[in-house]
Amino acid sequence: MITIKNGRARRILKYAVPLAVIPLVVVLTSYLFRERHYAAVSLFVTLLVLVLFISGIEKKKTGSRRLVITAVMTALSVVGRFIPVFKPVTAMCIISGVYICPEAGFTVGALTALLSDFYFGQGPWTPFQMMAWGLIGYFAGLLSSAFQKHRALILAYGTLSGVLYSALMDIWTVLWYSGSFSLSLYAAAAVTALPHTISYAVSNVVFLLVLQKPFGEKLTRIRIKYGL
Repeated sequence: MITIKNGRARRILKYAVPLAVIPLVVVLTSYLFRERHYAAVSLFVTLLVLVLFISGIEKKKTGSRRLVITAVMTALSVVGRFIPVFKPVTAMCIISGVYICPEAGFTVGALTALLSDFYFGQGPWTPFQMMAWGLIGYFAGLLSSAFQKHRALILAYGTLSGVLYSALMDIWTVLWYSGSFSLSLYAAAAVTALPHTISYAVSNVVFLLVLQKPFGEKLTRIRIKYGL
């Protein structure tokens, strides 16, 4: 397991990669390439996600354990995407961020999009899905203390995440349709996607109600037992 020893470098990567580098890469490449080279873009974003995950690892021993747990959560999230209509992907990203770490939340979200799209279809939308679910898991991790103490907050965040995911994907829709960003087209896309946005928000709340407590308890025990 590779680790980044310099604490300052790790802190910079922890915030710069998910909040600046990945969004910049995804938006710029969508604007410049449109439907071309999306596989290369997805691969590059995946490499950035791995850099982000490694930046959160201080020791090789605990890093290996965190890697295994994150891999399991990613696998469960990928399988969950095959559930018709309501899907637990966002809930799994949030739970991973809250009970493991922000980097794990981003990793679960991004890799779920990448891996599940091998079945549902890879395309220029994949990097946007990776970014959207990744950011949802990442911000959940940053707010983990509040979410673990107050269940109402995590449910509210689940509702907001449905809106956030749809809003980010609508950006891709506009860029794909017109080749440039248009506020009027974005508003039209948001209105058209409203039923899906509501579905996302409701499913997030339902799955958080069902999954947060059992997964949270198990992940907390693992984190304490293995010193993560």
